[in-house]
Amino acid sequence: MVGDRGCIGILAGSGPLPAQVAAAAIAKGRKIFIVGFRDFADRALLEPYPHEIIRLAAAGDILGALKRHNCRELVLIGPVRRPAWRDLRPDAEGARILARLGRAIFSGDDGLLGAVVRVLGEEGFHVRGAHEFLEHATGRSGTLGRVFPDAQAKQDIARGVEVLKVMATLDIGQGCVVQNGLVLAVEALEGTDAMLGRCGRLMQAGSGGVLVKMPKTGQDLRADMPTIGPETLENAARNGLRGVAFQPGVTLMTDPAGCVKLADRYGLFLYGLTPEDLKDK
Repeated sequence: MVGDRGCIGILAGSGPLPAQVAAAAIAKGRKIFIVGFRDFADRALLEPYPHEIIRLAAAGDILGALKRHNCRELVLIGPVRRPAWRDLRPDAEGARILARLGRAIFSGDDGLLGAVVRVLGEEGFHVRGAHEFLEHATGRSGTLGRVFPDAQAKQDIARGVEVLKVMATLDIGQGCVVQNGLVLAVEALEGTDAMLGRCGRLMQAGSGGVLVKMPKTGQDLRADMPTIGPETLENAARNGLRGVAFQPGVTLMTDPAGCVKLADRYGLFLYGLTPEDLKDK
């Protein structure tokens, strides 16, 4: 029986992906329950599904809600801005979990999220990746729309891949923008959209820059995956870029058809990296 498999708990940050995971899990015959993080989750998108909105640091309430709904598997999805730890005001359970996270709370995103996955496992939950439910939204290799990257764009993509591989060892970010071989920006704590906003002021004469998105080497995809959506294409066009490249299979697209439609409208390429693109040069 479906009920014997337990309920999938979705820990929801912002954006449309938590609701998309919920719909996909239900379509697979699973029960779901969503914990939306207050000040981050989109309440309107969660409204059709069983859910509670709970403060991020109220770990006791979060774990209690998940256990009441017999959640055995968890999906962590949707961005959550890293809080200032002095503002968290954890409850007793939250303080206990913060103590177990230890020094990881001061490390980069990979270190922190990896520690969160470990602690959730110790609490008896099996953490699954959102891409296990959204297989249709992880793209494919090659050009997805009508616009193809030219030779210069291909060189900039290769430079971006090289930069992101180096950044991966420092646990910095999942994206960068390259224009004619010049690295205009790398993604850090501000996120992709803010990075693209900076690029609008830095763009050089000539052909526009290229955004490259890919996960860090060894990144735990259950905790954090690169994500692109229609707003990525809108911001790329607004800030003078000529295209977006991403690693398929390990990048979530919040609206694949919408992304292709916007790329074609703005004359941008939308390109899934190939195995050849990812080879060390």
